[in-house]
Amino acid sequence: MVQQVRPAQLAQWLESVRPFGEPVVLDVREPRELQLASVKADGFALQTIPMGILPLRLSELAPNQPVACLCHHGGRSMQVAHFLKSHGFEHVANIAGGINAWSAELDPSIARY
Repeated sequence: MVQQVRPAQLAQWLESVRPFGEPVVLDVREPRELQLASVKADGFALQTIPMGILPLRLSELAPNQPVACLCHHGGRSMQVAHFLKSHGFEHVANIAGGINAWSAELDPSIARY
C-alpha cells in the first residue's frame, strides 16, 4: 500500500522516515512543467525524473531510501509510487494533490497551472 500524504503533512512524513535514510521528493513531471513551477528542497533531497523514463533511471534511487512522489495533481506520482513499491522500495508515499496542492497548502509563490 502506498501512503497518501498531503503537502501540509509532508514534513511530518519526512521526519517519520528519516531513520531509514535521507528522504527524497521525486518530481516525475515533464521538463516543460518544471519550468512552470518547482518546489525548493527544504529538509529533503529533490530529484527530478520524468515518469516516462523512470524505468531507465531507476538505479539512481536506492530501494531503502524513503521517496515521496510528486506530479501536477497526484495521478502520475501515484502510478510511480506503485511502480517503486513493486520494485522493492519500502518507504514510498504519494504527495496527494501534487504541486497544485503544494502551492495551495504550503507555498503560494509556486505558480499554479
